[in-house]
Amino acid sequence: MDAISALHNRISVNLLDSPAPTKDQLDNIFKAGLRACDHKNLRPWKFLLIQGDARHAFGKLMASVKEKSSPAGECSEELKTKLLSKPLRAPTIITVVADIKVHDKVPEIEQILSAGAAAQMMMTAAFAQGLGAIWRSGSMMFETTMQEGLGLTKDQKIIGFLYIGQIKACKKVPDLKVSDFVEVWGSN
Repeated sequence: MDAISALHNRISVNLLDSPAPTKDQLDNIFKAGLRACDHKNLRPWKFLLIQGDARHAFGKLMASVKEKSSPAGECSEELKTKLLSKPLRAPTIITVVADIKVHDKVPEIEQILSAGAAAQMMMTAAFAQGLGAIWRSGSMMFETTMQEGLGLTKDQKIIGFLYIGQIKACKKVPDLKVSDFVEVWGSN
């Protein structure tokens, strides 16, 4: 698929199936992420690959984080069971992390945006290879216990979780009119 087609047609797919992306497909996805806009070439990203049995461990981490962050008694067994199975919705999960560097000309927000750009490039690379992907986030990614459970430092922030696999089913996304979102500034 050519780049413009991938950019114009990429959609999020939440119904994913096995098999996991191949090593070559994953290499392409990671290489795309490494081409994100990056002020001063700080490379403010880190990617955690979660596959196979590690998805079960990730589910346990999610349940533990929710239990610790919920007021006493508000994390039901039903919710914990649901969280244990969430990572099993895709054969591959990539946690995208902003790895913040101290720099006098590149503020933290620019580095976070760069990591977000890396995530978007990776989503598009997955789509261009015929894979389905969805970028998941939520309040749990901001919890210290999640960051610690993933082995992150205080200078690293989770940008999101990219769930990637074979497309089981997807919905049609409406076409958007460019003119609904673009204004010409400064013209009379």
